[in-house]
Amino acid sequence: MKHVKKGDTVVVITGKDKGKKGKVLQVIPKQDRVIVEGVNMMTKHQKPTPQVQQGGIVHQEAAIHISNVMPFDAKAGKGVRVGYKTLENGTKVRTSKATGEQI
Repeated sequence: MKHVKKGDTVVVITGKDKGKKGKVLQVIPKQDRVIVEGVNMMTKHQKPTPQVQQGGIVHQEAAIHISNVMPFDAKAGKGVRVGYKTLENGTKVRTSKATGEQI
């Protein structure tokens, strides 16, 4: 179980986009990478194709390593480390190390 899942709000902790917050759009577990909304933007020169009528320069997010992001806890107001807790019904949940709340 990874500490970040699709749909989580995360904060970047290192690199050129340090401090930026965004939503996880995709997790690539085999490469230990995530794609975060508005982070690590790259330009792609796209040719017109039958699927894409308009060619030109497209700005899109590139993947960053999963170790460079932390889940954002609104209660703590910062990125937090993740702990795991097993509930009475046997399900495993992620918890914030700072507040103890479920993520």
